[in-house]
Amino acid sequence: MKILVIGGSYFFGRVFVMLAAKEHDVTVVNRGTCSVAELGAKQIKGDRKEEGVWKSIEDDYGCIVDFCAYEKGDIARVLENMPGRIRQYIFISTVDVYERGINGLKGEETPLETRPLPGEAGAYIAGKVALEREVREQCGKRGISCTVLRPAILYGPLNYAPRESVYIRLLARNRVLPRITDAAGSFQFVYVKDAAQAVLSCLLNPRAYGQAYNLCGEEVLTYDAFFRELGKASDVEAREIPLTAREAESQGLPLPFPLTEAETELYSNEKSKEELGLRYMDIGEGMARTYRAFRDI
Repeated sequence: MKILVIGGSYFFGRVFVMLAAKEHDVTVVNRGTCSVAELGAKQIKGDRKEEGVWKSIEDDYGCIVDFCAYEKGDIARVLENMPGRIRQYIFISTVDVYERGINGLKGEETPLETRPLPGEAGAYIAGKVALEREVREQCGKRGISCTVLRPAILYGPLNYAPRESVYIRLLARNRVLPRITDAAGSFQFVYVKDAAQAVLSCLLNPRAYGQAYNLCGEEVLTYDAFFRELGKASDVEAREIPLTAREAESQGLPLPFPLTEAETELYSNEKSKEELGLRYMDIGEGMARTYRAFRDI
């Protein structure tokens, strides 16, 4: 199958390209800051906001997989200007699109957030919500099947975000791990290879047409559980340093996960397991693989 990947240079997209290129004809559209040739994929350099980039792509594709649509209009610009035929559009969204403050696990039928939320996070969520609507409208007008994937917090090798890698460096170099004494929030991870496998499972899969899927592991974690799993994954004896959230932030330690019960939002992965046949990696094994990948960097 011919697949057009938008983004795909880093982390989630890169892992997907690595896997997909083993079986499919993959072309990546990105700004060219990172090569994908060694992954077995072709590359088209350009900014997605320029219409000319899409007008120049005349081939037919079985599927477009879009990892980097963030603002309203990003998907419409692609489909309005590409002359070739597209059979399916897979849009990578986020579990953050759901309405805040709903008790229990949020399934794919949960209403999306329509209220304006503050800051960069609010703008990010508003963009993803608008794009979920846009992909359905634009694909519907053109007879293209669409699928939306909503990953939870991604982790694993190649993660460039300052999350688990920061603490792996602390552990490997200094043999210390913090304990955030006033953290009461809970959260869910998804191992990056599991998320990439979910995309592969959706490719020209009629069962996935018109559907959205949450992608998240089985475990509900806390900061204590996260640090405990990281410690078990390591090959060193770590010293624990108790810190409040404010003390950790003052020392430059990232606290990227929900800190309070009020910030906690949890999600169901049942639909992805039942309809796509996904099996999520145990957090212990996933963290061990991640630790080994980052340990010597």
